[in-house]
Amino acid sequence: MESFNIGIDLGGTKTEVVLLQPGGTERYRERVSTPGDNEYTAIVKMVCDLIIKTRRSVSEQSTCTIGIGIPGTIDSEKQVIQNANITCLKGRSFQKDIEKKLRQPVTIENDAACFTLAESLLGATKTYRLIFGVIMGTGCGGSICFNGRIIKGSHGIAGEWGHFSVDPNGDRCYCGNVGCIETKISGSGVEGSFFKKYARRLRMHEIVEGYRNKDPQCVNAFNRFVEDFGRCLGGLVSILDPDAIVLGGGLSNIHELYDQGVKYVKQYAFHNGIDTPIIRNRLGDSAGVLGAALIGAGKSME
Repeated sequence: MESFNIGIDLGGTKTEVVLLQPGGTERYRERVSTPGDNEYTAIVKMVCDLIIKTRRSVSEQSTCTIGIGIPGTIDSEKQVIQNANITCLKGRSFQKDIEKKLRQPVTIENDAACFTLAESLLGATKTYRLIFGVIMGTGCGGSICFNGRIIKGSHGIAGEWGHFSVDPNGDRCYCGNVGCIETKISGSGVEGSFFKKYARRLRMHEIVEGYRNKDPQCVNAFNRFVEDFGRCLGGLVSILDPDAIVLGGGLSNIHELYDQGVKYVKQYAFHNGIDTPIIRNRLGDSAGVLGAALIGAGKSME
């Protein structure tokens, strides 16, 4: 009996599914829009429908493991979602609701953990032991991988770097704290700060483009973003001292992070001579969904 691995990457705007054959070859992939209006029942239905549709591409005699990456974590005591960017998931028994509909066990993990595991086993950081993975997109998250295994910690939040408060005078984060890393170096955080200061609604890619075209307001905002990036990662290097840091998410494509940003990391790290590699992901948008499939297959342990 063949065993296949299904991975789901649940995001705020898009959700992706992949089916891996025995041996890891990709057999099926589909991407759909995540239901709008933050509607929990619609999200549960969408995830289940995707899984059921994907299962139809293999024989009924085959087995399928299921792993789901979510933009949040699971409260290990109450078994409900916490700290989720998709706010309708918070406080919900998402795993149990999915399992009840599918009548099958599923594994659920933070999306940053899925990303970091995939890059550690299949992508840019295969040759390193202690990896810190960073997702910088609409939100900002992190995860720790050691020897191909995700480190979760006693509360299941190890590496949840995006909600470390670094500025007591900063903007309020959706999590309830003030000045979280996510408010500083995520796309939504930079956009929000830009509007607050200049009363202009620009998307992150427009701020980056404006910086490159020497728009004074965009130059100021971008320089602050890059320095904040260095300050936040410099502190992380001082605490964890990883063998490598891998960047994912849409903002990881900003090439200035790998020269200007790295200079600030070295400036703000505690020790002189820091040479921690800061690497762009190799798997691109595929990392999260592949990591979810790997986690569902039991490729990672705490």
